[in-house]
Amino acid sequence: MHPRLLKTFLAVVRHRSFTRTAAEIHLAQSSISDQIQALEIELGTALFIRARSGLELTQAGEVLRSHAEAILNLADEARAAVAAITAQNAGSVTIGALETIASVKLPKWLSAFQSHHPGIDLKLKVAGSGGLLQKLEANEIEVAFCFDQQGVGERFAKRTIAAEPLVLIAPPGRGLASTKLDLSAIASARFVVTEVGCVYRHLFDKAFAEAGIAAPRLAAEVDSIGTIGRLVAEGAGLGLVPRFAVVEALDRGEISEMSWPNATQAALLVMIWRRRRVQPPALKLLLAAASDAFGPARSADAHPRRARPFPS
Repeated sequence: MHPRLLKTFLAVVRHRSFTRTAAEIHLAQSSISDQIQALEIELGTALFIRARSGLELTQAGEVLRSHAEAILNLADEARAAVAAITAQNAGSVTIGALETIASVKLPKWLSAFQSHHPGIDLKLKVAGSGGLLQKLEANEIEVAFCFDQQGVGERFAKRTIAAEPLVLIAPPGRGLASTKLDLSAIASARFVVTEVGCVYRHLFDKAFAEAGIAAPRLAAEVDSIGTIGRLVAEGAGLGLVPRFAVVEALDRGEISEMSWPNATQAALLVMIWRRRRVQPPALKLLLAAASDAFGPARSADAHPRRARPFPS
């Protein structure tokens, strides 16, 4: 079984459609169909059946799925083992990261890493938390930088590299006057939040649910921390964000900050990567460097910028 056919097979498994698979791997739909047919002829059995919801695996297809993943992973490990002998400081690493982490935390560190390892080529892909795990599953990236994901599976390793403080942000001069807040004190305010599925939104919803307090009204749901900061600065509402993402806006006085009145006051920044018997040398170097390089943004001042009561 040629690895090319197995990769196409697994792509069809993910998308359950020849059309969507063809769009992903940039081949004609007829080529996808021909490759699957060639694999079925070689194995002497059908691998897919058509259903209303899309292509479904046959029993034989289910068996092949796990073996195909193992074969391709073993091929990757073989290449990594050879690379470990022939090149200790060369290769490439494809990194995935959340937008905020990619734009704020990674640039300076990746530049420093490349200056120390000029033979290693780096590629960076930005996606949401769910998308990053999908890309790891599909071997589209080798390591993901994101906030803690529960239940990533035994095939993946996870390491916490920093605890990033969470803060409430408000318009300058229009936040909540008291620095000793509790959740009930802010429940009447409106909030600009990230979309469901984001770690900040999860922590936001969980805090009010566990306290038995009705969730605050939402001013907007957005997919960018930068956009949240700008909306808050214009008076749209309050926001719960990682402090490192808004440090510059705080320093410029565009927004005010308060402590997040909940037991969970930090989001854990983690690396997630696929377990292998032999890690590619370039990835191994990057993982080791990242473990020592990251730290949380500087602590919030003991006396955050005060503000007058925020209108609900």
